[in-house]
Amino acid sequence: SSGITQSTGKQYKEAAMLYEKGHSYDKAAHVYMKAKNWHKVSDILAHITSPKIYVQYAKNCEREGKFKEASRAFEAGKDYDNAIRINLEHLRNPKEAVRIVQETQSVEGAREVARFFQNLGDYGSAIQFLVVSKRNEEAFALAEEHNQMGQYAEIIGDDATYEDYLAIARHYEARGKPLQSGIYYNKAQVYDKALSYLIKVPPNEVEEALDVAIEVVGKAHKDSLTHQLIDYLMGEIDGVPKAARYLFNLYMSLKQYREAARTAIIIAKEDQTCGSYRAGHDVLFDMYQKLLQQGIKIPTEMAHNLMLLHSYILVKTHVKRNNHMRAARLLIRVANSISKFPSHIAQILTSTVVECYRSGLRASAFSFAAMLLRPEYRSSIDPKWKKKIEQIVRKPDKSEEEEGEDPCPQCGALLPQMTLECGECKNYLPYCIVTGRHMLKEDWSECPHCTWPALYSEFQSFLNAEYFFFFFFF
Repeated sequence: SSGITQSTGKQYKEAAMLYEKGHSYDKAAHVYMKAKNWHKVSDILAHITSPKIYVQYAKNCEREGKFKEASRAFEAGKDYDNAIRINLEHLRNPKEAVRIVQETQSVEGAREVARFFQNLGDYGSAIQFLVVSKRNEEAFALAEEHNQMGQYAEIIGDDATYEDYLAIARHYEARGKPLQSGIYYNKAQVYDKALSYLIKVPPNEVEEALDVAIEVVGKAHKDSLTHQLIDYLMGEIDGVPKAARYLFNLYMSLKQYREAARTAIIIAKEDQTCGSYRAGHDVLFDMYQKLLQQGIKIPTEMAHNLMLLHSYILVKTHVKRNNHMRAARLLIRVANSISKFPSHIAQILTSTVVECYRSGLRASAFSFAAMLLRPEYRSSIDPKWKKKIEQIVRKPDKSEEEEGEDPCPQCGALLPQMTLECGECKNYLPYCIVTGRHMLKEDWSECPHCTWPALYSEFQSFLNAEYFFFFFFF
């Protein structure tokens, strides 16, 4: 080795060639560099493994003005800061510099990129790379100076310190922006101030502010803040009562499930009143599941309303499958509580008459047709069905196919399939998610998605048809 280092240029060349022939490329490159034979280093560069050799080669390329080659070699030698510098200073290629910073998370490189963008007047990009380079104070100052606080706040995301969030909150506070002040006081865990601003937002920001306010109260665990937010939701602060769903979300956040259940019933009633049956069903179903998970008894009113909504939603499914008898039985159940569906009384009663008549339940068809012809509903009857309904009433047919009976799953007493309260044991009976019928002990299954009970034979039939699953769960 010492003999090689003392050799003449010719000896260097011969030694390097021998190393190269023996595939000792790093040693060959080392000797070529001593001989200043950079061209030969370039020829074997793809075989080099030593970062030091790449860096030495890159420095020579830079001296010779071969900046692209220098950048590639610096990067291969893991000297990322110099690779970034070359792209910014000589190649004027910020895109490549940004790529290297993003792939390597080079702190010094990020600072250089930030300085480059700042000089260009691209303050948003400069702020981004100041944050990457751990210079949050400089990034904040730049954001404040150039009205880029939203960009800065978005860049720091959820990984910043409480001091960072506090600085942003105070910035917005000084500029009279209550929503942003509340959001960042919440992130800084200054909950009293956060809520005080969130309940002062203008009307167009109330929805977003309330979502954050509920999060604030849920995290703070302070009765005073809870009562303050409830007062705001009830309209006692600004005279404007807020939608009941916010009160529901608040109770859920506080794990006050009984209060949430009462509120869910109110929300579902509002949805039912305006004809949003699927929305009402989903609210009650979600609350039903949460109460079960917490081991809390389901309120009777909630269970009854959910049963009615579920029955009504099932009707369309069975009509599409040409099971008109089942659709008729479900509609009879719904029509017997028609006051719960005030937006569509005439439509539901009409559907009930049509499905009952089609299924041979003529007595039921007559009963609901007579109801439809009352003065308060008559004008709302679809002209398509009006003559048929009048005919059913004028020429009554009181024949009725009897409903099948099955044993009560609690006491075994026989009762009609659609009856959900046993006259013998007085129990309210679980019903099948597919048919709305009361459950049977010997035909019991549960939906794997929601754990609701289902008659196994009926559930199997629907799943095989691939219709029920998509209708309900997607």
